[in-house]
Amino acid sequence: MFFQLTAVDGHSGARAGLISTGRGNIRTPAFMPVGTAGSVKGIGRHELEDRINAEIILANTYHLYLRPGLETISLAGGIHKFTGWDRPLLTDSGGYQVFSLAENRRLSDEGAVFRSHIDGSTHNFTPENVIDIQRTIGADIIMAFDECTPWPCEYKYALDSMDLTHRWLERGWKRYGETEPLYGKEQFLFPIVQGSVYRDLRIRSAEYISSFDAAGNAVGGLSVGEPAEIMYEMVDVVNRILPESKPRYLMGVGTPANMLECIALGTDMFDCVMPTRNGRNGSLFTLEGIINIKNLKWKNDFSPVDAQGTTSTGAQYSKAYLRHLIVSGEILGSVIASLHNLEFYIWLMDRAREKITDGNFNSWKNSVVPGLQRKL
Repeated sequence: MFFQLTAVDGHSGARAGLISTGRGNIRTPAFMPVGTAGSVKGIGRHELEDRINAEIILANTYHLYLRPGLETISLAGGIHKFTGWDRPLLTDSGGYQVFSLAENRRLSDEGAVFRSHIDGSTHNFTPENVIDIQRTIGADIIMAFDECTPWPCEYKYALDSMDLTHRWLERGWKRYGETEPLYGKEQFLFPIVQGSVYRDLRIRSAEYISSFDAAGNAVGGLSVGEPAEIMYEMVDVVNRILPESKPRYLMGVGTPANMLECIALGTDMFDCVMPTRNGRNGSLFTLEGIINIKNLKWKNDFSPVDAQGTTSTGAQYSKAYLRHLIVSGEILGSVIASLHNLEFYIWLMDRAREKITDGNFNSWKNSVVPGLQRKL
């Protein structure tokens, strides 16, 4: 993988760049739509490629491992052939999903034993077999197995968890070096910085992660309930340490405002379920604010969902019609709302790159963030 910085904002840490992989290029800052089980909910491949213009999507190791299972993916020739998606794809290691199964998992130095949320069957993830699983899936960017700490958590818990993540990384990195891709395209392993909301732990973890000289680095364990200001503080601390020559991926973040603030701190890659999950529930992101389309005030509002024209989907449908679909439980309503939100997220990344290149990202960011956070 090759990462080239193409522009740096002179008034913040924001940067624009290009990640080159065997399946195509990714312009950064980049947002990755989340296709947890191999599909972005309600969105077909052609919409992702042509309407949304997503250059990379994310899938999840835990979910794909359980269903359809590794045998099916292997027989298909990997996740790209199985899904028909031929652009870059990243797999989360499953660490966050195992973390979310707090009542149904047991952690040790060896790994994590957990019960499937589907049928209750028992499974075991180790730093080694998570690499093997991701080799079988065939994603272009794969993640090291980590423990995602909850918030809040005590310092001692965060310290022990960080040390465990580091020990797991050593083993996963070794397995990565001992194995080869299965489908003719190189795979790139990103380590994950942990340390909860403790500045000294984040510094230690970022320094340790950087020592592996990986193709890119990820920041995990944030956007799990902590105040946004604390998240920004931790991102700033970590990004000052992670190498400038490698892409920085902030996992699971977030709202449009979150992303712009973290771009200003030097973050390059994001993923989040919010565009589709919130869309299915009638929440729409726009430059003017967040629309709760279920509200009665939109019942007879025939203006476009996106009056600013940032998305083709939002310009095509009225608020009144979309409200009718959503409150009626029509599947089309969820599809339209998800399409609009994903288009808006990708549009926001495109515009951020333009502003970084033009040298006025920071002033633009400061002008649009208040509107992005407004409730309409």
